[in-house]
Amino acid sequence: MSKPNIHGGLYLVVDPYPGQEHVLPRLKEAIEGGVDVIQLWNHWHPQQDQQSFINATLSLAQPTGVPVLIHEAWQWLQTTALNGVHFDSIPADWPEMQKIIGRPFITGITCGNDSARIDWAIHHADYISFCSMFPSSSANSCEIVSPYIVEQTRSRTSMPIFAAGGITTENVPGLLLLGIDGVAVISAIMKADDPKEATQNFKHRLEKNLY
Repeated sequence: MSKPNIHGGLYLVVDPYPGQEHVLPRLKEAIEGGVDVIQLWNHWHPQQDQQSFINATLSLAQPTGVPVLIHEAWQWLQTTALNGVHFDSIPADWPEMQKIIGRPFITGITCGNDSARIDWAIHHADYISFCSMFPSSSANSCEIVSPYIVEQTRSRTSMPIFAAGGITTENVPGLLLLGIDGVAVISAIMKADDPKEATQNFKHRLEKNLY
């Protein structure tokens, strides 16, 4: 199984807790709107069938070539066709984890102002997501990231850099000036009245200012 590439764009974090019946129709609209990456947040209802949810998400995303990543729970890469994993901290036993998974996969990590985590990402990950750029209810556990840290990281690597936390269409242009390649959002799309239109609005703002 080959590993798809991530270049940037619009990264959608999906909260599976409300259930497939609520989430998947909205996710389908977002995919139709043009999301570039999907991450399933590790926030499950205790009675949820996680594998069924993962496979249903893959069924929606695979025909369009959108990679689907899992948050933290890397073990699912052994039994599903997930494309990768996103970490909130440097994973322990990283070499052993790679051996257990036994196939190519995308690796991303959330970074704040911590230089050690940024260093690890530059040497081992496929992309970085800086969180939180702005105060956000969905990113309330993240510290506020210094714009200087993002600019400094950009000068050190060509890997894709995403900005997350409090992202709106209005603040995207300013973030792009820091050298990022894309933005990560949750509620701005999944709680929008029209997820497809919200996705298209973000895509338009990104493409207008990136190219």
